[in-house]
Amino acid sequence: MAPPPPASMPLQQRLMHLAQTLQFGWFVGHLTLLFCSLRYSLSYITFNYYSRWARFSYRTAFIAAAATYGIVVYKAYRARSRTGSRQQPGPLALLGDENVQYLLMALVWLFGRQIPLALLPFTVYSVFHVATYTRANLIPTFQPLQQSPAGGASPGGRPTTKSSPLADTIGRFVKEYYDASMTLVASLEIFLWFRVLGSAIIFTKGSWILLAIYTVFVRARYSQSSFVQGAIGQGVARIDALVANQSTPPAARQAWENGKRLGRQATDASDINRYVGAKGQVPKKAQ
Repeated sequence: MAPPPPASMPLQQRLMHLAQTLQFGWFVGHLTLLFCSLRYSLSYITFNYYSRWARFSYRTAFIAAAATYGIVVYKAYRARSRTGSRQQPGPLALLGDENVQYLLMALVWLFGRQIPLALLPFTVYSVFHVATYTRANLIPTFQPLQQSPAGGASPGGRPTTKSSPLADTIGRFVKEYYDASMTLVASLEIFLWFRVLGSAIIFTKGSWILLAIYTVFVRARYSQSSFVQGAIGQGVARIDALVANQSTPPAARQAWENGKRLGRQATDASDINRYVGAKGQVPKKAQ
């Protein structure tokens, strides 16, 4: 993330300098997503989720999501170009980038039918992105860090800077709740898969195509996210405990074992690293 404008600038110039960056557009996109998600949630809890405002909020939220992830993907491409890298990643390697995956899914949800649960993972991400940008860029722009007086210098003789209490509070919030929130996102994405599966079972229009696309997305998330792996592992362990109960019919126990075996085979067969040929590459974190 780019540093805030120099404290020597007047406030108006600092704001102009900040607003002219792509990172500010990324922040505005996440902030728009949050506001639209809140507006849509109000329509949803009042059973007006197909009203004009609800539809507008839902579509605008995913437009904002696509814009934010598009900015990140563009900045990564521009960074590679500036370094003079002639070898651009191939299609499969590009699809291995988490930001590309979320960009594509935002477009899928944007042009598909409304599924309220699809908004929640993007909303959780946006909460932390807005908080992080506010702490690292907005607060220092309005309240530049000031050096402490000579008497308050550090023991090493270097002057210290006094941070904003609000920035410190935001930092503690992000540090304390980040892991729990990423686990929540992983659980929401898994629940969403079952939601899409339910639509496919009752043959909702376009649901089987959506299920295929979202299954590929979840498989990619499983290979890249320890939180998704943990959420699936916990779910499997709970079902194992239920199936191990003596009251469980042998047929149900056998069906569950067969299902796990097929799942492991499908996971092994769909490992993208086999096709990308880049075992050492670490996928970029979603932003």
